[in-house]
Amino acid sequence: MQPAEPSAVRRFRGWFWQPPRAHGEIETERRVSFLELFSDLVYVVVISQAARELATSVSLRGYLEFLVVFGVVWVAWANGTLYYELHGREDGRTRTFVFIQMAILALLAVFTARAAGESGAAFAVVYIGFLAVMTWLWYTVRRQDRPEYMAGTARYLAAMVASIAVFAVSAVLPTDARLVVWALFSAGWLAFMLVFGWASRRAPVTGIVPTDAMVERFDLLVIIVLGEVVVGVVNGMSGSDHDPVTLATGFVALMVGFGLWWIFFDVGGRRLPRLDGLVVNAWMGAHLPIAIAIVGAGAAMVGLIEHAHEPQAPAATAWLLAGSVALLLVALGLMTRTLADYGRHAVIYRPLAFAMVAAAVVALLVGWWRPTPWLLALLLAAILAAVWLFAVLRLFTTGTWTASDAPGTGPEPPATA
Repeated sequence: MQPAEPSAVRRFRGWFWQPPRAHGEIETERRVSFLELFSDLVYVVVISQAARELATSVSLRGYLEFLVVFGVVWVAWANGTLYYELHGREDGRTRTFVFIQMAILALLAVFTARAAGESGAAFAVVYIGFLAVMTWLWYTVRRQDRPEYMAGTARYLAAMVASIAVFAVSAVLPTDARLVVWALFSAGWLAFMLVFGWASRRAPVTGIVPTDAMVERFDLLVIIVLGEVVVGVVNGMSGSDHDPVTLATGFVALMVGFGLWWIFFDVGGRRLPRLDGLVVNAWMGAHLPIAIAIVGAGAAMVGLIEHAHEPQAPAATAWLLAGSVALLLVALGLMTRTLADYGRHAVIYRPLAFAMVAAAVVALLVGWWRPTPWLLALLLAAILAAVWLFAVLRLFTTGTWTASDAPGTGPEPPATA
């Protein structure tokens, strides 16, 4: 007769390798873990590589290539984030698979800068490895799902397998054809998210219930890409003469980054989306153009500061910076429609959305005008400040905020379907 297993060892084994949480097992009080924060640091590196290439090649083609590569990276981030939100645990199994993902992403970062060119095939092969790990993780969830979730998880797994096949084909294609396939891949995932969300209105599909941790994780992505604005400013000043005009241009450019933070977190950040599958997925998808806009603004900072002494900002740089500000304003205005407090605060959000669209048009006009770099940055920062001030005054005028409230931190209403 074998001796009984020590209780401490048995408890350790039970903790270390638990099955993933099944669909529907939502931890509403969960906070973002240190493991998630560590994992996002790898995405900092990947995104930085993509942004660096855009900063050194500010052109229409360079921007389109950046859009394609960033879209692919965002799909990976969203997939991993959603898995942890729905199924992750504080156990050894979750940690092990997250570290495997991080190792793959670190290798992916090596090929990201030239993913739109000579490193595209290697990027695709590494990305397949990431997708394979995620497919296995989603499959382990399906093995323990309740019957009502089976059809939904089967469709999700089919999408993951199809994604692997798409990238396998793209690895052997010529560069331009590969980029087209990747663009269709990202667009297909966005469309799939919306269709999936629509299906969840009729029957349980994913068991997604937006939580504070989920909102915080998406907000952290915005923090990550805002870091690229600071990096762009520092790189621009480091690579230029440190004279008063250049330094002043850099600090004014940094104000644009500050304005992006203020407008996002006081208008759309730190707020739950409505408890509706389609709306939640639209809320997630809205973060993609917002992130693209912020990274684009950061990439534009380098050229803006390097040409600080010119009477007009370079055309490509001016359009990239002004267009990024305009894109963020429009995307953020659309995102407010998904928020849980939109119905209660519609009297604020509706006119604010119109103000954002108007401000986006003004930003594009400033980009078309192409004033000297410091003035271009100053005008764009002023546009962001004006929109923020309009929002704040509306909130105080309607009594939504009081003098003791911090913007964006008031209590949220209960989410309703």
